[in-house]
Amino acid sequence: MGYMIRSALLLGLLTGLFLFVGHMIAGKTGMLIALIMAGIMNFIAYFFSSKIVLAMYGAREITEEEAPWLHRIVEELARNANIPKPKIYLVPMEQPNAFATGRGPSDGAVAVTSGILQLLDERELRGVLAHEIGHIKNRDVLVATIAATIAGAISYLVNILQWSLIFGGSREEENKNPLSLIAALATIIITPIIATIIQLAISRTREYLADETGAYISGDPLALASALEKIHNYVYQIPAEVNQGTAHLFIENPLSGQGLWELFSTHPPTEKRIERLKEIARKMGKAY
Repeated sequence: MGYMIRSALLLGLLTGLFLFVGHMIAGKTGMLIALIMAGIMNFIAYFFSSKIVLAMYGAREITEEEAPWLHRIVEELARNANIPKPKIYLVPMEQPNAFATGRGPSDGAVAVTSGILQLLDERELRGVLAHEIGHIKNRDVLVATIAATIAGAISYLVNILQWSLIFGGSREEENKNPLSLIAALATIIITPIIATIIQLAISRTREYLADETGAYISGDPLALASALEKIHNYVYQIPAEVNQGTAHLFIENPLSGQGLWELFSTHPPTEKRIERLKEIARKMGKAY
């Protein structure tokens, strides 16, 4: 519940930033236009992102005849999560990784790379699949879309201010006031950075929540902890061609090792995730 509250607070903070900046820059009309424009773009992405992402990585659906054991695991975990069984896809990628997609439980899909099937044992893979089913259960694609819509609207508003300054669209008295100009320039530079930081913080919070949800769905948080440790080590060794815009979908950032600051990372540090999973295991009375 703590992660749900944190996500709500971060979304509220992002919304508050949008309202503050929007009213300052463009008033109610400008805010509405920016929100509608960002909403249309992300509405389209929300409904078609699943097909786009799966096609982007050459994923193909795994039939039950091909891997009955894998379907058995996913079916059991979905039943524990009280959601319909998601489709299962294979991504031809050597890097061990996995992701979930779909608008919600009714059309969810989990995708695993060929590398992760080779690296993990069945227990560890079950932990990973539980994490991905946790994303589907928690409707994280919807949460990410809402965050992206608000952040996108903020970007539109900042662009309005930027072009206004370039073409002299602000009021004459403001043009003559150096403090107003400094404030406008600071808004153009700082606001998108703050919005991005909040959006990424939401992404990290949802990863923690999926870890926790998956731990209780599988009943084995240490399996996911063990899997994360293995995946983290191999991600550094096996680079992958991944679109930056989809990196947040994977269980482990596929672009790890490129020197990103933690504040600007789509994922929490793996060490912290493992420690939290161990704490959940202690609460569940699981030895390690």
